[in-house]
Amino acid sequence: MMTIKIIKRTILLLAILTIVSCNDFLDREPLDKVTPEVYFRSEQDLSTYTISLYDFPSHGSWNIGTFGYDNGTDNQASPTASEKWGTGLWRVETNEGAWDFNRIRNINYFIINAEQRYGKKEISGNDANIRHYIGEGYFLRAYEYFNKLKDLGDFPIIKEVFPDDKKILMEASKRRPRNEVARFIIEDLNKSIQLLKSGPVENKNRISKEIAQLLKSRVALYEGTWEKYHNNTAFVPGGPGWPGAGKDYLAGYSVNLDSEINYFLSEAMDASKAVAEAFPLVTNTHETAGKAVFNNTYFKMFSDQMMSQYSEVLFWRQYSSQFITNSTQNYLNTGGGTGYTRSLMESFLMKNGLPIYAAGSGYKGDQELTDLRADRDERLQLFLQVPGDDLDASPTGSKIVDYPNILDINESKSVTGYKIKKGLYGDPSYYGGNTSISGSLIFRASEAYLNYIEACYVKNQNLDGNASSYWQQLRKRSGLMADYNITINATDLSQENDWAKYSRGQLIDKTLYNIRRERRNELIAEGMRWEDLKRWRALDQINNYQIEGFNLWSSMYKNYTKNGVSRLRAEPDADPNVSPKSNSIYLRPYQIISQNNNYYNGYNFAQAHYLKPIAYQHFLLASDGDPAKSTIYQNPYWPIQAGGTAIK
Repeated sequence: MMTIKIIKRTILLLAILTIVSCNDFLDREPLDKVTPEVYFRSEQDLSTYTISLYDFPSHGSWNIGTFGYDNGTDNQASPTASEKWGTGLWRVETNEGAWDFNRIRNINYFIINAEQRYGKKEISGNDANIRHYIGEGYFLRAYEYFNKLKDLGDFPIIKEVFPDDKKILMEASKRRPRNEVARFIIEDLNKSIQLLKSGPVENKNRISKEIAQLLKSRVALYEGTWEKYHNNTAFVPGGPGWPGAGKDYLAGYSVNLDSEINYFLSEAMDASKAVAEAFPLVTNTHETAGKAVFNNTYFKMFSDQMMSQYSEVLFWRQYSSQFITNSTQNYLNTGGGTGYTRSLMESFLMKNGLPIYAAGSGYKGDQELTDLRADRDERLQLFLQVPGDDLDASPTGSKIVDYPNILDINESKSVTGYKIKKGLYGDPSYYGGNTSISGSLIFRASEAYLNYIEACYVKNQNLDGNASSYWQQLRKRSGLMADYNITINATDLSQENDWAKYSRGQLIDKTLYNIRRERRNELIAEGMRWEDLKRWRALDQINNYQIEGFNLWSSMYKNYTKNGVSRLRAEPDADPNVSPKSNSIYLRPYQIISQNNNYYNGYNFAQAHYLKPIAYQHFLLASDGDPAKSTIYQNPYWPIQAGGTAIK
């Protein structure tokens, strides 16, 4: 996000700007005191405006930051399960929700006025910088629209700031099919790529051309795979039950989805290759134990206070003890109210490239955390905390002595017993407070490697030379055998406990599964799992699925005693704090208490939950008071009813 200098500029802007209050129906101009007559006259005006609109996932106060963003998936678990996994718990909101245009309106206001003034040569300053800031505007609109695409699918394509006229606003609110929205996003990103400077820009704290290329690859891969795996459903334009068909302005709409899929996957390959070829992976020194871990460049990249030095880092947020800090280090130390799942831990390969169940793999089992981690993919060795690990990078620093604090309060506990180590800096002065200045990594180049591999295989059903090279580089860095065919040949999908082995409720082929495995293992605790599972349509089969953590009841339970008395209580004991051994030897965070527990029998998935519902208020606003005659339509399997639950 911001250097200290940029933070100061943003504070200055907030003293000048008055952004309008929330209104979800496009019915106001975005700014009531910043007008083109007095603003958008200098390079600095443009710079200050766009930086004020930066809103990317990054660390915050009193939580584990981005390292908890995978909660609610088969990768990580929080103390309380997400309502999306319960039956009839996720409801249509009365108002607000994802159907919102505030940021889009503000960005459009900037683009329109900045381009008008630039065309008239009325903006003072360096021409390259002016073009760059206009490019930021297009990037920010694309980023915002991508969030809408992921949440809502079909969405209005808005390029203007509309007057307060209900007829005009109702017309503008008409949804466009999601493939058109995705093409619009790519169009904006292409414009931004032409205008933006190549990185690094302002210490990699500001958007660059390469970040736009990476986002383009992400968007194109997302839409291409969504359309492929959701084809012939209500979630794609023209599919059976697609709700857009019920509106006169989309009646008879048809699209060649095969052509669209090919287009998006081709765009994903082109954009991701541009990034992968320009940015080498950070080196793994292969030091996975002791204090040397904190000097391993691959490990340190995720926690450093100055991330601009890493070749793989494209964009990050910088913190300062004088201006803004985060509490990520404190919560990584305690457990942070999250934890990896057994499913994720078992997905990591042995260093010889074999799955843990394969003959000759050398897997030592999971009765102890040190055994679980032994001789595994170095990403597991680096990014999972176990007793005996160093917490302090200094020569005389302490080690982890206790077993994971599964009995702590919710905000601090290790929910599953598998504690996250990714992002740990090793400075104990940050433990116990909100003072950390570890950076927050937002975009890194390894995603481009993964995007290319997947897009290439899905599009062509084979791996070209680039895809093969990228995959080998990722495996070598993680300490695995470079030959991915060793893994593919040894894979038995029936023994893989991974939602991503499915699409459409059917098993995929072993090569594609291992491409997805690579993505899962490389991007752990980086907040991308939920969106991947949705676009792969990997959730159809979820029925009474139990989230499990570490192997508590084989031997590790012995470590939870005080004065010789066990601190563990399982039902039918009063005030239980762990799940009973009779249910599983593995800790089940959602089977601790049975009474009034919507998730005791596991996760269940409703088809409607692939997209969010639109709140009831918006159907009233986009009509003459009759929601059934609204210009917008509800997402598949959601009712137009405040408090309504998924139909399917």
